[in-house]
Amino acid sequence: MNIKFIIIVLGEPYSIFSEILGKYFSKNKKFKKKIIIIGSKKLFKDQLNRLNYIFPINEIANFKEAKKNTVNIINIEFSYNKIFTKISNNSNKYIEESFKMSLEIIKKYKNRFVLINGPVSKKTFLNKKYPGITEYLSKKTRSKNEIMLIYNNTLSVSPLTTHIPIKYVAKKIKKKKIYENLCNINQFYKDVLRKKMKCAVLGLNPHCETSDKYSEEDKAIIPAIKNLKNKGLKVDGPFSADTFFLKKNIKNYNLVLGMYHDQVLAPIKTLFNFKAINITIGLPFIRISPDHGPNSDMVGKNKSDPSSFFYAMEFVNRLN
Repeated sequence: MNIKFIIIVLGEPYSIFSEILGKYFSKNKKFKKKIIIIGSKKLFKDQLNRLNYIFPINEIANFKEAKKNTVNIINIEFSYNKIFTKISNNSNKYIEESFKMSLEIIKKYKNRFVLINGPVSKKTFLNKKYPGITEYLSKKTRSKNEIMLIYNNTLSVSPLTTHIPIKYVAKKIKKKKIYENLCNINQFYKDVLRKKMKCAVLGLNPHCETSDKYSEEDKAIIPAIKNLKNKGLKVDGPFSADTFFLKKNIKNYNLVLGMYHDQVLAPIKTLFNFKAINITIGLPFIRISPDHGPNSDMVGKNKSDPSSFFYAMEFVNRLN
């Protein structure tokens, strides 16, 4: 890797993200990598002024014009009447154009960019076409087997299935998917995090047991773990999810693979609050999302916790 630029897509214009950025950039003036924001310069500045965050913003036409230790922005036109208002479909085209611009820039120089995106509304922007922004970016980059990693330096988690209804989870628990996901995460740990993966795998059923004829543990999870061990990977399990996240258990691992979203995201958020970031593995570049949504109830109130974005920037600045 040769990371030189951080691209930040503003995402949903009526989210708390402008406030989060305001809190970061009003405190930090020097950056190890060049910062390029993509979105509406006028709305961003109007929102920052309303929230009383003042710092210079340098408008550029392309990434080559980006200056060091400056908040650079590539403007995407967006028509609006109110600085803060309710989320609607009116911003969909603007968000699409922002992501399109970011991907066009990254396409030629994948290893030089990290993409950080602000939140979007699943209800309006994704509109049931994609389970989440993870899958949206995977489709746009024609990637396969995208993987969600919720990263904290002490303990990270990855759900085997992401934003799908619980009733479909069991059908997605496959030996091949467990094997491929952990092989790819292991490679990410080696190449990017520069550490050895030590993984615990959770079962699907309570206490990893079922009275049903088909056991996901017996048919998929245990065989996958066996194959991974034969490959030389540090992978143990399956563990019962109800007791695994006790301190005496998690101290032995730096990654937990769960079978579905809330099985691992609820514990990790309880343990670390906003000291975690969402990393997508499987794209042609590193993509990071701070661990918060649009949070429309708090838009414009200047009360949001920026910790996850601060943590994202700390992580990116450690990358070579």
